[in-house]
Amino acid sequence: MGPASIGHYLRAGLIIAAIGTALAPTRAAAVERFYSRGLYPALQGVLTPLSNLAPFALFDALVVGALAAWTWRFAHDLLKGRGGWTRLFLRTLYRTVTAAAALYLAFLAVWGLNYRRVPLADKIEFDAEGISAGAVRALAVTAVTEVNRLHGSAERAGTAVPVDPSLAGAFRRTQQALGISRTARPARPKRSVLDLYFKRAAVDAMTDPYFLETLVVSDLLPFERSFVIAHEWSHLAGFADEGEANFVGWLTCIHGSAAAQYSAWLFLYREVIGVVAAGDRGAVSNGLAAGPRDDLRAIDQRIHGRASAMLSAAGWQVYDRYLRANRVQGGTASYAGVIRLILGTRFSPSWVPRPRRTPPS
Repeated sequence: MGPASIGHYLRAGLIIAAIGTALAPTRAAAVERFYSRGLYPALQGVLTPLSNLAPFALFDALVVGALAAWTWRFAHDLLKGRGGWTRLFLRTLYRTVTAAAALYLAFLAVWGLNYRRVPLADKIEFDAEGISAGAVRALAVTAVTEVNRLHGSAERAGTAVPVDPSLAGAFRRTQQALGISRTARPARPKRSVLDLYFKRAAVDAMTDPYFLETLVVSDLLPFERSFVIAHEWSHLAGFADEGEANFVGWLTCIHGSAAAQYSAWLFLYREVIGVVAAGDRGAVSNGLAAGPRDDLRAIDQRIHGRASAMLSAAGWQVYDRYLRANRVQGGTASYAGVIRLILGTRFSPSWVPRPRRTPPS
Protein backbone atom coordinates (compact mmCIF):
# COMPACT_ATOMS: atom_id res chain seq x y z
CA MET A 1 0.00 0.00 0.00
CA GLY A 2 1.53 3.29 -1.13
CA PRO A 3 1.53 6.69 0.59
CA ALA A 4 -1.35 7.88 -1.62
CA SER A 5 -3.54 4.97 -0.54
CA ILE A 6 -2.66 5.50 3.13
CA GLY A 7 -3.50 9.19 2.82
CA HIS A 8 -6.82 8.34 1.19
CA TYR A 9 -7.77 5.97 4.00
CA LEU A 10 -6.73 8.52 6.63
CA ARG A 11 -8.89 11.21 5.03
CA ALA A 12 -11.84 8.84 4.74
CA GLY A 13 -11.33 7.88 8.39
CA LEU A 14 -11.44 11.53 9.42
CA ILE A 15 -14.73 12.05 7.63
CA ILE A 16 -16.28 8.90 9.11
CA ALA A 17 -15.06 9.80 12.59
CA ALA A 18 -16.51 13.31 12.33
CA ILE A 19 -19.90 12.02 11.19
CA GLY A 20 -19.88 9.37 13.90
CA THR A 21 -19.07 11.77 16.73
CA ALA A 22 -21.65 14.27 15.49
CA LEU A 23 -24.43 11.69 15.52
CA ALA A 24 -23.37 9.40 18.37
CA PRO A 25 -25.46 9.57 21.55
CA THR A 26 -23.53 10.62 24.64
CA ARG A 27 -24.26 10.40 28.35
CA ALA A 28 -24.17 13.86 29.87
CA ALA A 29 -22.87 12.51 33.18
CA ALA A 30 -19.94 10.82 31.45
CA VAL A 31 -19.09 13.98 29.50
CA GLU A 32 -19.30 15.98 32.72
CA ARG A 33 -17.03 13.65 34.65
CA PHE A 34 -14.36 12.73 32.13
CA TYR A 35 -14.32 15.74 29.83
CA SER A 36 -15.82 18.89 31.36
CA ARG A 37 -14.26 18.26 34.78
CA GLY A 38 -11.32 16.18 33.57
CA LEU A 39 -9.68 16.64 30.18
CA TYR A 40 -11.07 20.07 29.34
CA PRO A 41 -9.81 21.98 32.43
CA ALA A 42 -6.33 20.53 31.80
CA LEU A 43 -6.41 21.75 28.19
CA GLN A 44 -7.77 25.16 29.12
CA GLY A 45 -5.16 25.59 31.83
CA VAL A 46 -2.45 25.23 29.17
CA LEU A 47 -3.96 26.74 26.02
CA THR A 48 -5.35 29.99 27.43
CA PRO A 49 -2.15 31.05 29.25
CA LEU A 50 -0.17 30.25 26.10
CA SER A 51 -2.54 32.16 23.82
CA ASN A 52 -2.41 35.09 26.28
CA LEU A 53 1.28 35.45 25.40
CA ALA A 54 0.48 36.22 21.76
CA PRO A 55 -0.23 39.92 21.05
CA PHE A 56 -2.60 38.91 18.25
CA ALA A 57 -5.50 36.47 17.99
CA LEU A 58 -4.22 32.98 17.18
CA PHE A 59 -7.68 32.26 15.80
CA ASP A 60 -7.01 34.88 13.12
CA ALA A 61 -3.81 33.09 12.17
CA LEU A 62 -5.74 29.81 11.92
CA VAL A 63 -8.43 31.34 9.70
CA VAL A 64 -5.97 33.13 7.43
CA GLY A 65 -3.69 30.10 7.23
CA ALA A 66 -6.53 27.72 6.41
CA LEU A 67 -7.89 30.00 3.69
CA ALA A 68 -4.41 30.49 2.23
CA ALA A 69 -3.73 26.74 2.17
CA TRP A 70 -7.08 26.00 0.55
CA THR A 71 -6.55 28.70 -2.07
CA TRP A 72 -3.02 27.51 -2.85
CA ARG A 73 -4.12 23.90 -3.33
CA PHE A 74 -7.04 24.95 -5.50
CA ALA A 75 -4.81 27.16 -7.66
CA HIS A 76 -2.23 24.37 -7.92
CA ASP A 77 -4.85 21.88 -9.14
CA LEU A 78 -6.35 24.45 -11.49
CA LEU A 79 -3.01 25.26 -13.10
CA LYS A 80 -2.13 21.59 -13.53
CA GLY A 81 -5.43 21.18 -15.34
CA ARG A 82 -5.61 17.39 -15.09
CA GLY A 83 -8.96 15.65 -15.39
CA GLY A 84 -11.13 18.59 -16.37
CA TRP A 85 -13.58 20.67 -14.35
CA THR A 86 -15.52 17.73 -12.94
CA ARG A 87 -12.45 16.14 -11.43
CA LEU A 88 -11.25 19.50 -10.13
CA PHE A 89 -14.61 20.07 -8.43
CA LEU A 90 -14.66 16.61 -6.84
CA ARG A 91 -11.05 16.87 -5.65
CA THR A 92 -11.72 20.30 -4.15
CA LEU A 93 -14.93 19.09 -2.50
CA TYR A 94 -13.19 16.05 -1.02
CA ARG A 95 -10.36 18.20 0.33
CA THR A 96 -12.80 20.72 1.81
CA VAL A 97 -14.90 18.04 3.51
CA THR A 98 -11.77 16.40 4.90
CA ALA A 99 -10.50 19.70 6.32
CA ALA A 100 -13.93 20.43 7.81
CA ALA A 101 -13.96 16.99 9.45
CA ALA A 102 -10.52 17.56 10.98
CA LEU A 103 -11.53 20.99 12.28
CA TYR A 104 -14.76 19.58 13.73
CA LEU A 105 -12.95 16.81 15.58
CA ALA A 106 -10.44 19.34 16.95
CA PHE A 107 -13.35 21.59 17.97
CA LEU A 108 -15.01 18.78 19.93
CA ALA A 109 -11.77 17.72 21.61
CA VAL A 110 -10.64 21.20 22.65
CA TRP A 111 -13.97 22.77 23.68
CA GLY A 112 -17.10 21.58 21.86
CA LEU A 113 -17.97 18.55 23.98
CA ASN A 114 -18.99 21.00 26.70
CA TYR A 115 -22.27 21.34 24.80
CA ARG A 116 -23.07 17.78 25.91
CA ARG A 117 -22.36 18.17 29.63
CA VAL A 118 -24.88 18.12 32.50
CA PRO A 119 -27.04 21.29 32.46
CA LEU A 120 -26.16 23.83 35.13
CA ALA A 121 -29.72 23.74 36.51
CA ASP A 122 -29.12 20.10 37.47
CA LYS A 123 -26.05 20.99 39.55
CA ILE A 124 -27.50 23.78 41.69
CA GLU A 125 -30.66 24.11 43.75
CA PHE A 126 -33.15 25.04 41.07
CA ASP A 127 -36.94 25.26 41.29
CA ALA A 128 -38.86 26.10 38.12
CA GLU A 129 -41.90 27.01 40.22
CA GLY A 130 -40.15 30.24 41.11
CA ILE A 131 -40.59 31.44 37.54
CA SER A 132 -43.72 33.53 37.03
CA ALA A 133 -44.86 36.78 35.48
CA GLY A 134 -44.72 38.42 38.89
CA ALA A 135 -41.18 37.17 39.50
CA VAL A 136 -40.09 38.51 36.10
CA ARG A 137 -41.50 41.93 36.95
CA ALA A 138 -39.82 41.89 40.36
CA LEU A 139 -36.48 41.03 38.76
CA ALA A 140 -36.88 43.89 36.30
CA VAL A 141 -37.63 46.29 39.16
CA THR A 142 -34.53 45.03 40.99
CA ALA A 143 -32.45 45.64 37.86
CA VAL A 144 -33.78 49.20 37.63
CA THR A 145 -33.00 49.81 41.31
CA GLU A 146 -29.47 48.46 40.95
CA VAL A 147 -28.49 50.36 37.79
CA ASN A 148 -29.80 53.58 39.34
CA ARG A 149 -27.82 52.91 42.52
CA LEU A 150 -24.59 51.88 40.79
CA HIS A 151 -24.44 54.32 37.89
CA GLY A 152 -22.57 57.07 39.72
CA SER A 153 -19.93 54.71 41.18
CA ALA A 154 -19.44 53.00 37.82
CA GLU A 155 -19.03 56.32 36.04
CA ARG A 156 -16.42 57.50 38.56
CA ALA A 157 -14.44 54.26 38.20
CA GLY A 158 -13.43 55.23 34.67
CA THR A 159 -11.77 52.99 32.08
CA ALA A 160 -8.04 53.26 32.75
CA VAL A 161 -7.50 49.54 32.06
CA PRO A 162 -9.08 47.28 29.41
CA VAL A 163 -10.20 44.72 32.00
CA ASP A 164 -11.67 45.49 35.43
CA PRO A 165 -9.00 44.30 37.92
CA SER A 166 -11.67 42.79 40.17
CA LEU A 167 -13.07 40.59 37.42
CA ALA A 168 -10.51 37.75 37.51
CA GLY A 169 -10.96 37.23 41.26
CA ALA A 170 -14.74 37.37 40.97
CA PHE A 171 -14.59 34.85 38.13
CA ARG A 172 -12.58 32.42 40.26
CA ARG A 173 -14.92 32.81 43.25
CA THR A 174 -18.00 32.31 41.09
CA GLN A 175 -16.64 29.06 39.70
CA GLN A 176 -15.83 27.85 43.20
CA ALA A 177 -19.36 28.71 44.34
CA LEU A 178 -20.65 26.53 41.50
CA GLY A 179 -18.59 23.59 42.72
CA ILE A 180 -15.70 23.87 40.25
CA SER A 181 -12.45 22.95 41.97
CA ARG A 182 -10.16 23.35 38.95
CA THR A 183 -11.12 26.86 37.94
CA ALA A 184 -10.63 28.24 34.43
CA ARG A 185 -7.93 30.78 33.64
CA PRO A 186 -9.09 34.20 32.37
CA ALA A 187 -8.15 35.15 28.82
CA ARG A 188 -6.66 38.41 27.60
CA PRO A 189 -9.36 40.17 25.50
CA LYS A 190 -8.12 40.60 21.93
CA ARG A 191 -9.26 42.30 18.77
CA SER A 192 -9.78 40.12 15.70
CA VAL A 193 -9.36 40.62 11.97
CA LEU A 194 -13.06 39.72 11.94
CA ASP A 195 -13.79 42.96 13.80
CA LEU A 196 -15.62 44.57 10.87
CA TYR A 197 -17.76 41.47 10.45
CA PHE A 198 -18.54 41.46 14.18
CA LYS A 199 -19.73 45.05 13.96
CA ARG A 200 -21.83 44.51 10.87
CA ALA A 201 -23.33 41.28 12.22
CA ALA A 202 -24.09 42.77 15.68
CA VAL A 203 -21.72 40.37 17.44
CA ASP A 204 -20.03 41.68 20.60
CA ALA A 205 -17.49 38.92 21.17
CA MET A 206 -16.66 35.27 20.62
CA THR A 207 -14.67 32.51 22.26
CA ASP A 208 -12.04 30.91 20.05
CA PRO A 209 -12.75 27.17 20.44
CA TYR A 210 -9.29 26.10 19.23
CA PHE A 211 -6.86 28.24 21.22
CA LEU A 212 -9.38 29.22 23.94
CA GLU A 213 -9.04 32.96 23.48
CA THR A 214 -11.49 35.80 24.10
CA LEU A 215 -12.12 37.99 21.05
CA VAL A 216 -13.95 41.27 21.67
CA VAL A 217 -15.34 43.79 19.20
CA SER A 218 -13.40 47.05 19.21
CA ASP A 219 -16.26 49.50 19.80
CA LEU A 220 -17.69 48.10 23.05
CA LEU A 221 -18.71 50.88 25.41
CA PRO A 222 -16.91 51.03 28.78
CA PHE A 223 -19.96 49.93 30.77
CA GLU A 224 -20.48 46.91 28.48
CA ARG A 225 -16.96 45.47 28.65
CA SER A 226 -17.07 43.79 32.07
CA PHE A 227 -20.14 41.71 31.34
CA VAL A 228 -19.14 40.84 27.76
CA ILE A 229 -15.70 39.67 28.92
CA ALA A 230 -17.17 37.75 31.87
CA HIS A 231 -19.62 36.04 29.50
CA GLU A 232 -16.78 34.87 27.25
CA TRP A 233 -14.71 33.76 30.24
CA SER A 234 -17.70 31.67 31.28
CA HIS A 235 -17.39 29.83 27.98
CA LEU A 236 -13.73 29.23 28.85
CA ALA A 237 -14.96 27.66 32.11
CA GLY A 238 -16.84 25.11 30.00
CA PHE A 239 -20.30 26.69 30.05
CA ALA A 240 -21.02 26.36 26.34
CA ASP A 241 -24.77 27.03 26.60
CA GLU A 242 -25.37 30.76 26.03
CA GLY A 243 -27.93 31.08 28.81
CA GLU A 244 -25.56 29.43 31.28
CA ALA A 245 -22.68 31.66 30.13
CA ASN A 246 -24.90 34.71 30.64
CA PHE A 247 -25.76 33.47 34.13
CA VAL A 248 -22.15 32.76 35.13
CA GLY A 249 -20.97 36.02 33.56
CA TRP A 250 -23.68 37.91 35.44
CA LEU A 251 -22.72 36.26 38.73
CA THR A 252 -19.06 37.05 38.09
CA CYS A 253 -19.79 40.74 37.62
CA ILE A 254 -22.19 40.83 40.57
CA HIS A 255 -19.29 39.79 42.80
CA GLY A 256 -16.87 42.29 41.26
CA SER A 257 -16.44 46.05 41.53
CA ALA A 258 -19.25 48.60 41.34
CA ALA A 259 -18.45 49.12 37.66
CA ALA A 260 -18.68 45.37 36.99
CA GLN A 261 -21.94 45.14 38.92
CA TYR A 262 -23.37 48.01 36.92
CA SER A 263 -22.38 46.27 33.69
CA ALA A 264 -24.16 43.09 34.85
CA TRP A 265 -27.38 44.77 35.93
CA LEU A 266 -27.51 46.90 32.78
CA PHE A 267 -27.20 43.72 30.70
CA LEU A 268 -29.88 42.01 32.76
CA TYR A 269 -32.26 44.94 32.43
CA ARG A 270 -32.01 44.73 28.63
CA GLU A 271 -32.75 41.00 28.82
CA VAL A 272 -35.60 41.05 31.30
CA ILE A 273 -37.55 44.11 30.14
CA GLY A 274 -38.44 42.32 26.93
CA VAL A 275 -40.25 39.55 28.81
CA VAL A 276 -42.05 41.72 31.34
CA ALA A 277 -45.79 41.73 30.69
CA ALA A 278 -46.65 44.44 28.16
CA GLY A 279 -48.95 46.20 30.62
CA ASP A 280 -46.16 46.53 33.20
CA ARG A 281 -43.27 47.35 30.88
CA GLY A 282 -43.81 51.09 30.75
CA ALA A 283 -44.16 51.48 34.51
CA VAL A 284 -40.93 49.51 35.09
CA SER A 285 -38.88 51.37 32.47
CA ASN A 286 -40.12 54.73 33.75
CA GLY A 287 -38.19 54.03 36.93
CA LEU A 288 -34.85 54.31 35.14
CA ALA A 289 -32.76 57.34 36.07
CA ALA A 290 -31.29 59.56 33.36
CA GLY A 291 -27.78 58.04 33.52
CA PRO A 292 -28.74 54.40 32.91
CA ARG A 293 -31.30 55.50 30.32
CA ASP A 294 -28.57 57.35 28.40
CA ASP A 295 -26.27 54.32 28.60
CA LEU A 296 -28.96 52.01 27.24
CA ARG A 297 -29.60 54.44 24.40
CA ALA A 298 -25.86 54.52 23.64
CA ILE A 299 -25.74 50.72 23.45
CA ASP A 300 -28.63 50.64 21.00
CA GLN A 301 -26.99 53.33 18.88
CA ARG A 302 -23.68 51.45 18.88
CA ILE A 303 -25.29 48.22 17.74
CA HIS A 304 -27.80 49.51 15.24
CA GLY A 305 -25.69 52.36 13.97
CA ARG A 306 -23.09 50.08 12.37
CA ALA A 307 -24.95 46.78 11.91
CA SER A 308 -26.22 45.46 8.60
CA ALA A 309 -29.74 44.12 9.06
CA MET A 310 -29.23 41.54 6.30
CA LEU A 311 -25.81 40.37 7.49
CA SER A 312 -26.92 40.33 11.12
CA ALA A 313 -30.02 38.24 10.35
CA ALA A 314 -28.00 35.83 8.22
CA GLY A 315 -25.23 35.55 10.82
CA TRP A 316 -27.63 34.85 13.66
CA GLN A 317 -29.50 32.32 11.54
CA VAL A 318 -26.25 30.47 10.89
CA TYR A 319 -25.38 30.63 14.58
CA ASP A 320 -28.83 29.33 15.48
CA ARG A 321 -28.23 26.30 13.25
CA TYR A 322 -24.75 25.86 14.72
CA LEU A 323 -26.18 25.77 18.26
CA ARG A 324 -28.90 23.32 17.29
CA ALA A 325 -26.33 21.13 15.54
CA ASN A 326 -24.46 21.05 18.85
CA ARG A 327 -27.62 19.86 20.63
CA VAL A 328 -28.72 23.24 22.05
CA GLN A 329 -32.43 22.80 21.41
CA GLY A 330 -33.35 26.44 21.84
CA GLY A 331 -30.71 27.69 19.40
CA THR A 332 -30.04 31.42 19.80
CA ALA A 333 -33.10 31.65 22.06
CA SER A 334 -30.92 29.98 24.70
CA TYR A 335 -29.38 33.40 25.44
CA ALA A 336 -32.58 34.31 27.31
CA GLY A 337 -32.14 31.25 29.54
CA VAL A 338 -30.36 33.53 32.01
CA ILE A 339 -33.74 34.83 33.21
CA ARG A 340 -34.94 31.31 33.88
CA LEU A 341 -31.75 30.44 35.76
CA ILE A 342 -31.82 33.57 37.93
CA LEU A 343 -35.48 33.18 38.85
CA GLY A 344 -35.30 29.43 39.47
CA THR A 345 -32.01 29.31 41.38
CA ARG A 346 -32.02 29.32 45.16
CA PHE A 347 -29.38 31.74 46.36
CA SER A 348 -27.60 32.15 49.65
CA PRO A 349 -27.05 35.77 50.73
CA SER A 350 -25.23 38.04 48.27
CA TRP A 351 -26.37 36.11 45.18
CA VAL A 352 -24.39 32.93 45.84
CA PRO A 353 -26.06 29.87 44.23
CA ARG A 354 -26.66 26.92 46.48
CA PRO A 355 -25.03 23.77 45.06
CA ARG A 356 -27.22 20.73 44.70
CA ARG A 357 -26.56 18.31 47.55
CA THR A 358 -27.10 15.16 45.49
CA PRO A 359 -25.01 15.29 42.29
CA PRO A 360 -26.82 14.31 39.07
CA SER A 361 -26.41 10.69 38.01
